[in-house]
Amino acid sequence: SWCHIYHQSHLAGVVVVVLHEMSQLHFYRFYLQFKHLRKVFRHRFTLAPSANFPVSLYGEGTNLKPQNIPQGLTSTSSEGISKSSDLQCDPIIQRYGEKKKGLTSYTLTLEEQKKNDYPIEGSPGCKGYISTECDQQRTDSSPLFGLDCEMCLTAKGNEVTRVSLVDARGQCLLNELVKPESTVVNYRTRFSGITRKMLLPVKTRLSDIQTRLKKMLPHDAVLVGHSLNSDLQALEMIHPSVIDTSLLFARREGRRYKLKFLAKAVLGKEIQCEQKLGHDPTEDARAALELAQFFIEQGPTKVAELNLEMLLTAEKLAEVSQNKAVPQPQGCGFQEQLNEPPPLSKPCFLDCLQVTGQKPLLLGRQGLDSSGLCQSNLSTSNKQILQRALEDVPLSKFSIIQFSLGPEYLASHLHAGLHEKVRSKLTDMLTIYAGPFEENFCIKSVKKEFGRCGPIQSLTVVTETFQPYVCIQYEVLEAAQLAVESLNGAEVAGSCIKVQRPVTAAMLDCNVLIKELELDVENEGVIYVAGLKKSLTETDLQEEFSQLKDLETLFLPKDLQSGKNRNCCFLKFQKTQSAVDALEAINGWTVKGSKLRSRNALAPGHLWRWIWQMNHSNGKQGKHIFYEKMEQLSDSEQDLRKKVKKLDHHIKKLYRSLQNNTLCIVLFPGVNSTHGSQSGLGLMGIKDDEGRNDC
Repeated sequence: SWCHIYHQSHLAGVVVVVLHEMSQLHFYRFYLQFKHLRKVFRHRFTLAPSANFPVSLYGEGTNLKPQNIPQGLTSTSSEGISKSSDLQCDPIIQRYGEKKKGLTSYTLTLEEQKKNDYPIEGSPGCKGYISTECDQQRTDSSPLFGLDCEMCLTAKGNEVTRVSLVDARGQCLLNELVKPESTVVNYRTRFSGITRKMLLPVKTRLSDIQTRLKKMLPHDAVLVGHSLNSDLQALEMIHPSVIDTSLLFARREGRRYKLKFLAKAVLGKEIQCEQKLGHDPTEDARAALELAQFFIEQGPTKVAELNLEMLLTAEKLAEVSQNKAVPQPQGCGFQEQLNEPPPLSKPCFLDCLQVTGQKPLLLGRQGLDSSGLCQSNLSTSNKQILQRALEDVPLSKFSIIQFSLGPEYLASHLHAGLHEKVRSKLTDMLTIYAGPFEENFCIKSVKKEFGRCGPIQSLTVVTETFQPYVCIQYEVLEAAQLAVESLNGAEVAGSCIKVQRPVTAAMLDCNVLIKELELDVENEGVIYVAGLKKSLTETDLQEEFSQLKDLETLFLPKDLQSGKNRNCCFLKFQKTQSAVDALEAINGWTVKGSKLRSRNALAPGHLWRWIWQMNHSNGKQGKHIFYEKMEQLSDSEQDLRKKVKKLDHHIKKLYRSLQNNTLCIVLFPGVNSTHGSQSGLGLMGIKDDEGRNDC
């Protein structure tokens, strides 16, 4: 789920480095020490913390008996905690919550329709489209209708050649062949089931279907379909209330399940069988409708408990093993019993590799794997592991290498102290002090001026000083840095003020850290823009910034609680020089009456979300507890930094030894135990001919 690799046959090999019981927290706490990792790996992603990461990788049940898993690798969490934790990480639960809701909670919003290319009233690309004239006054008792179309490729593009509509009971209301306006270039019979002979006597045109659909659908109708945007685009019709089952059954990274898989996994039904010539739109429309009804009636928790990702993996494994064993007779599906429950044991990663005939190399602590799935070379120290890796990795197509800081640095109280230390430092980096101001200064003017640098989390007046100061905590690092750079020495609310960050021992290297963040490879070609009006949408900003050369992506952050737009955005450019030019051009721009401020980006998206979670967590502790933990950490802090630096050097040495075109992934798996959880972090890329890492 982390990536999609193009041209897989060009890969020389795959190397996965697992940093045992380390999390995203470790990467950013020792950011300066991880010099190689942050300079080489430009692709990063957050990992949901796993209650038992090694078991998910190396397997359980028949392949790995509990006594064969080394002490320190397994979690002490109960099965119930693990299951609950896994459920919380399910994208369906993250999107909809755990409780049952009515159908209106699952209809796409206008923004979601725009994002997924649905025809929208008034959109430039929808001129001439016919509206169903249904309103948006839908309720949880509004009627559902399943819709599906089959298309053929014509000189005009994709044109509808068959339309099916079913009601909430699954009864077919419409199943009609349609004569396209343009000459058919490709009937796509394998998928559409349409042939030239079928369309010869047909006289029904698209306009006839549009008229019939308008008459059939009541004013509060909700249309259900799988990737329904394609059907409505082909029908050239606009409908405001839709449930898209390809989005309803949410997956990570924007991927989608196929309708055929969902029908089998959720409903126990076989559709789109290979025996049949093409898809049956009535069958597909009915399947999509029943999937939506199942989701609404059972609720997100029941759907998440189906563990669709695991079922999909099991299905692929079964298909691969069948293909490798004996040719199967043609039929509808790979199991005799449609309602046969899925296997009890979850297929692990090593099982998947074994099915494809690969035997990976596993390097790490003694006792990691005893299943025979790996060529295991067992060592006790990171140095020994590195030495074996330099010898054995070139001989293997797939290698998993595990390093560890050692049990003495993974104690729960040390981890808790580390978390508090990172949270405290991030808070200081997001905080600025400004002043002095006159006794009766206008706080509204101050908030407005500093708000132009970015979203403010809190603003308080400091009265312990002879003249008043303000303490402002921002939500993003770029905003705090922009305030220091642009408002220090400026006149605000009638006073010439000084702007600075808190002066603490932990903040003495703040400028060094800011500089290194700015030079981070993940921030190449990315700039931060503040001072936007919150009413501006992504579409508005795309239009405003359209004249900027080589603009690749625009990201407009939202409040993670309210969902409202922030007053800042990030722009990513294809070339670094284009970002530099844009930075000079944007400073001083006025958009909708607001003057813009900009600078180089400091924090990638996953770090931005993590900072937000850190600042909104309820893990703040009393001062005496905090300092007690810091005291416990202080004795081993220097030693720990040296360990991390050496670990980074080991990975650097290993990386340099890899062949070109090797996919390299470094995983900080995260921590999920009774003491708390920390998100993991993944870094990846493909080593290119110049020794750099790229994808």
